[in-house]
Amino acid sequence: MLGEVVLPRPDKGAWTQSLVAALATTGIEEKNARQAIARLSDRGLLHGERVGRRVRWRLTRGADELLSTGAARIYGFGTQAEPWDGQWLVVLCPVPEELRAKRQQLRTRLAFAGFGFLAGGAAVCPHVDREADAHDVLKDLGLVDLAVVLRGEPTDLVPAVEVVERAWDLDELASSYRRFIAGFDRRRPRTRHAILGATIELVDAWRRFPFIDPELPDEVLPGHWPARRAKELFDARRSEWTPIARSYFDELDSAA
Repeated sequence: MLGEVVLPRPDKGAWTQSLVAALATTGIEEKNARQAIARLSDRGLLHGERVGRRVRWRLTRGADELLSTGAARIYGFGTQAEPWDGQWLVVLCPVPEELRAKRQQLRTRLAFAGFGFLAGGAAVCPHVDREADAHDVLKDLGLVDLAVVLRGEPTDLVPAVEVVERAWDLDELASSYRRFIAGFDRRRPRTRHAILGATIELVDAWRRFPFIDPELPDEVLPGHWPARRAKELFDARRSEWTPIARSYFDELDSAA
């Protein structure tokens, strides 16, 4: 919600009541909304300025940077990429049992960077330009001495399509996209109040995909891959709803 309607505002701010009212469009009760605002303040993401009996909240510099980076990733995610050259980035890092906590951290962070796992210590990614990301993960976790990072391509024994099937659960990912499509394809909010809520929920649902979808090349994806339809739907709904949602929020904040 902050990224959609507060970040674009010139002063990066809003009154408590307008934030509460915006969250109410998604069914969040006032008590929970105020608790959320307080938690964001405790985390250093919102700064409150008291004006009489009211409080005006503004994004901190850290929140501004965080939301701006997130917005670029969320809105740009799913854009058609250049044709794939068939090259893979491979991380080999067998982590011993006594370091199993780091093993889980390694899997989580490499997955976030778009890697899939063929085995416990073998991760692959079709985006060789993410080499620096892999290096940073290994350095941060202190696993460089256990790791090898390679570039290459599979032989005919195990083609790229099969590598993908082994490393990622494409069925579950496809199901997630179909649920997104089902949730927003026929949604037609009629009031500005409903449009604001729908906009917040749209972006909230879409923002999860950059974390779970490695953006595999078209060459190794099944036909009729639902991510393409989901991206078109997201762009169309956001283009239609966002100007109305922001205008309505501006009115809420002026009234507050």
